[in-house]
Amino acid sequence: MILKRISILNYKNLEQVELSFSPKLNCFFGQNGMGKTNLLDAIYFLSFCKSSGNPIDSQNIRHDQEFFVIQGFYEAPDGTPEEIYCGMKRRQKKQFKRNKKEYKRLSEHIGLLPLVMISPADTELIQGGSEERRRFMDLIISQQDKNYLHALIQYNKALLQRNTLLKEQSHDTSLFDVLEMQLTMYGEQIFSKRKQLIEKLVPLFNQFHQQICHSAESVDLTYISQLAETSLEEKLRKNRERDVLIGYTTAGIHKDELEMLLDGSLIRRVGSQGQQKTYLIALKLAQYSLLAQEGASTPLLLLDDIFDKLDAERVAQIIHLVGEEQFGQIFITDTNRKYLDKILETINSDFALFEVEQGCIKPLNEA
Repeated sequence: MILKRISILNYKNLEQVELSFSPKLNCFFGQNGMGKTNLLDAIYFLSFCKSSGNPIDSQNIRHDQEFFVIQGFYEAPDGTPEEIYCGMKRRQKKQFKRNKKEYKRLSEHIGLLPLVMISPADTELIQGGSEERRRFMDLIISQQDKNYLHALIQYNKALLQRNTLLKEQSHDTSLFDVLEMQLTMYGEQIFSKRKQLIEKLVPLFNQFHQQICHSAESVDLTYISQLAETSLEEKLRKNRERDVLIGYTTAGIHKDELEMLLDGSLIRRVGSQGQQKTYLIALKLAQYSLLAQEGASTPLLLLDDIFDKLDAERVAQIIHLVGEEQFGQIFITDTNRKYLDKILETINSDFALFEVEQGCIKPLNEA
């Protein structure tokens, strides 16, 4: 999928933006706080029906304004045009439309516009709680598999209902039985898909990591789940009395963990800032490669200020990688033109260059 044009009104600090894009490489430069990340976030919003950084939609409306609108005009691999509209007014529900027809459920939209974003916020994958790493797995699989997204939604509904019963200290065994059966059915589907994902992702991850840093360091991901050892239904029934006492569900795929390893040790304990950044970039490029191989259309790739804290050699390798044919449409930001000009020198395809200042984005017409 190619994003040909975007129209933005009152999204964060972007008052009014109308831009046309290159089908290959789009570079944005400007100082921090000018709006580069906000532009990428608007593109992200069109793919996932939410901001990459702020889950409270109304807080993404420009200060002192009552609404925001984002419209994206895309082209599918077969040349079919796609128009995606998102509008949000304060104190009202957001609207999401595809070709002027509103979605009944936002989940129907996920996967239509596959996208991978690499940004400084990715450090939360390493430093944050296990919920961040589960979300990472879920985001990849949900873009490819509607059944997975359905299973995830239904699992979370059943989990919420069981937790409500536990807090009420209910002893309605028949209701517990029904909810635990649902948790088991959907939980096993989720476990199986997450396990398959990690098995496919690790070889690609190692490949990209080696390409970027040319070192003997090995990277790995270890998926840890209670479902690997026992039946979830059995575990839920066994834990029921204790769960009533503490008021929440202690077993299930919502407790899964994804260990991120460098040379067999947790990277959050042993990795320098540069090593952690390289690790995350390689991981996200592996995610991109997997989505490109298995999806119906090539994902968009958003690279937000990724060169900070990397040595010159690693920067050069990343620049070389993103210029390769396997990557489709790319949007990349940096605080100055040095790295962007290097990237532009390495590619033999179309590009567009933009300057960002105080929420205004100006195309630069350069050969």
